[in-house]
This record gives sequence, structure tokens and C-alpha cells, in this order.
Amino acid sequence: MTQTQDLEMAARQGNGAAGGAYYPPPRAGAGGEDLDDDGRKKRTGTVWTASAHIITAVIGSGVLSLAWSTAQLGWVVGPVTLMIFAFITYYTSSLLADCYRSGDQATGKRNYTYMDAVAAYLGRWQVWSCGIFQYVNLVGTAVGYTITASISAAAVHKANCFHKKGHAADCSQYDTMYMIVFGIVQIFFSQLPNFSDLSWLSILAAIMSFSYSSIAVGLSLARTISGRTGKTTLTGTEVGVDVDSAQKIWMALQALGNIAFAYSYSMILIEIQDTVKSPPAENKTMKKATLLGVSTTTAFYMLAGCLGYAAFGNAAPGNILTGFGFYEPYWLIDFANVCIVVHLVGAYQVFSQPIFAAVETAAATHWPNSKFVTREHPLVAGRFNINMLRVTWRTVFVVVSTVLAIVMPFFNDILGFLGAIGFWPLTVYYPVEMYIRQQRIQKYTTRWLALQTLSFLCFLVSLASAVASIEGVTESLKHYVPFKTKS
Repeated sequence: MTQTQDLEMAARQGNGAAGGAYYPPPRAGAGGEDLDDDGRKKRTGTVWTASAHIITAVIGSGVLSLAWSTAQLGWVVGPVTLMIFAFITYYTSSLLADCYRSGDQATGKRNYTYMDAVAAYLGRWQVWSCGIFQYVNLVGTAVGYTITASISAAAVHKANCFHKKGHAADCSQYDTMYMIVFGIVQIFFSQLPNFSDLSWLSILAAIMSFSYSSIAVGLSLARTISGRTGKTTLTGTEVGVDVDSAQKIWMALQALGNIAFAYSYSMILIEIQDTVKSPPAENKTMKKATLLGVSTTTAFYMLAGCLGYAAFGNAAPGNILTGFGFYEPYWLIDFANVCIVVHLVGAYQVFSQPIFAAVETAAATHWPNSKFVTREHPLVAGRFNINMLRVTWRTVFVVVSTVLAIVMPFFNDILGFLGAIGFWPLTVYYPVEMYIRQQRIQKYTTRWLALQTLSFLCFLVSLASAVASIEGVTESLKHYVPFKTKS
């Protein structure tokens, strides 16, 4: 049986907690007051915890590239693109939230994962394609966050070096060691069983994301006010001055992919929704959390993109806090980059938990009597359990994602590619198709045509951005020496 069939079987049986490890059916006398309508441990999530998960997932490494993206698109297209992607993300996320339960929104059968929802509404072959898109994107995000965290960790050393030796000094650092350290930290955090156990980490990570985003915005504003700004234009980078005509097209398309990645979280929306308590109905809570999360994110993104572009102009660095447009105050740059690393520790887990859940659920389905797969070993006076499958499989996953990050350390190109391949299928196509099936919208009606037009236009954007990002990776590979990458 293929891995995709394993995942499909797990999705159809619903035999695993969303975003977490396998949960066996409750034993007799477990106490109905502590169980939800599906017999699982009672969910306790609220608008605030769901919003924290969303903000943790959304405001990540993408915010650091928005000044560069705005520089490629200019004052007109840049901000408009941010607003368009924000609206599309909110709208399609609202459609997806309605698909958490099949049938009645308050009492219908729960879909524990994104793939559960696709299986319930769209059928077998769609589950296969969804699994490929979702899990490739989730793995890619883990790799991207490892790269970003290592660059930010190296930037702490570089900021101190520039402060002591001057801005012209060679303070470049090899990134490999920082990636390895980040991977070791993730091995330990990966042993937390599921999303519910990550609430505190998500709240901490959300605070960190606000902190470094605010610092980036504040430093950009200060530079703009001081008058030490770069040249800006309505159309962004100028052909013949900053770039040639081919570069202008490729970089503009890549910028669209970066912005798409900056809003990417739909692939874990159902998993987040499965942590929310009811009543009220989970879709109502999730829509409020989505509105709060996307609105907050968009406000930060507009400030980061526009003020960053105003400060640096067409020469805006790819990563606003590690590209060293800012040198002083060095201690503030250090603090911001530490916040990025702490945030990405949490964000890595938010995006990795659905992968862990899928594999562990499939294993528990096929080998329900295996002690290696299902037995929990209590530690720390019974307050924490370890499972041998969880320890082994999750450690292997972290090691592989770390190695991939070491092999492919191309920040902007990786961000653009991840945004491109994940945005259309996971944020637009599947939510739209599930909503059409759920609401029984007839073909060729005005509403059906509007939804399909939205999906098709987003497909074109994703395709163009993916091609541009591949071109960017190809260019980077021409100058790449394995395990010798410096930032």
C-alpha cells in the first residue's frame, strides 16, 4: 500500500488527532464530561488561541522579504497586491472553515485534517493530489524556516562584529552550524504530542513575531524620517538602471510568490480549527480568528513592505533585518533576530505537526497492537509521555529537513517557490471546490463562474511565480558551493 493510500485511509477513518499523535478510543468510564462529541479529549481552544496559531503561522519569514517584494513591484502594484492576497486568503479561509464538519455545522461529522475535508467532499483522487501539495508544502516550509532561523542567528554575530570592527569589515558567517543547532532544538520540541500542547509555544511565538516586525517597521520609519532613503518609483526597480528587462520580469513574478508565501497558512487551518471548543460552532469561532489574524497580519505587512521600501528604495535587501540595511543600534538588531529565531522554533512546529499526525495515524491504523507504535511511556512524574515511534520518526524528519536546508540555502528563491506551489491548490482551489460541493452550487451560474474565475486567475499567478522562482534557484546554483554558504 502506498504512503498516499495510508494517508487516505487515516483520513477516512478519522483515527488521529489533527496536528498531533494517534489517540486511541476512550475507555469505558473515562468520564463523558471530559470528552467531546466524537469521544476525544475535550477541546479548549478559543478565538485567541486560534488567532495565536494563525499569527504564528502567517507572520514569519515572509514579512522580512516584503520590502524587497515591494521594491520589485513599486508603489502602485506592491500595496495593491498585498491587499488582494489578504482578501483572497480571508475569503477562501472562511470557505474552508465551513468544511470542518460534514453536514450540520454544529453537529456534523468532524474532519480532523485538511485531507479529511477533501476526502469527505471531493473524493479519492483529490485526496491523493491534496496530500502531495499539502505535505510537500509543509516539508518545504520546515526547510524554509530552518534557513531563515540560521540566517537570523548568524546576523546576531554579524551585528556585533560590524559594531566592533566597522561596517566595512568582513563579518560573513557560515550558516551550516546554525542550521544544525536549530535542528537539535526542533528534535526536542517535536516530542510534544499535538497542537493542544503547543498553545503556549504559539502564544510566545506570536509575541516574538509582533516584536521583530515592530522593530523592522520602527527602524524603517526612523530611517525614512531621517532622510537617508533610497530611490523609489511607482513601478519599482527600473530597467536599465537597477535590472535588465528579463530580470525585471523574473523578480516581479518572484515577488508575487513571496507575498503569497507571506499569507500561507490554509494547509493547517483545519488542524487549527480542530483545537477549538464548541459551542459556539467551530466555524464561527474560526472565521473570527481568521479575520483577526489576517487583519493583524495585513496591517503589519503594509507597514513592513511600504516603510521598508521607503527606507531602502529599489535597493531594498531580500531580508530586511539580516541584509544589513540597518547596523545600529546593534543591540536592537540582535534582539530582533533572536525574536525571529524563537518565533521560528514555534512556527516550525505549527507546520510540522500535521505531517507528524498523518504518519503516526497511518501507523496506528496498520499496527494497532504494536507497542512500538502505540505504547506511551510516562516521564516526569507522569506529566509527559514519550512514544518510540514518535521519537524515532520525528527525529528522522527533523534531520532530513535540516539537511535539505543545508543543501538549498537560497532564501528569497525558496520563499517564492513555496508560496507559488502552495498558494493556488491549498489556499484557493480545494476550498473553492469543497464549498461548491457543500453548497451544491450549480455549474455555469453566476456564483459558480465567479468562484472558478478566481481560482483560474490564482492558478496563473502561482504558475508564473513558480517558474520565476525556479529560474532564481538556477541562477543561485551557478555560484553555490555545498556546505560553504555564508550570510
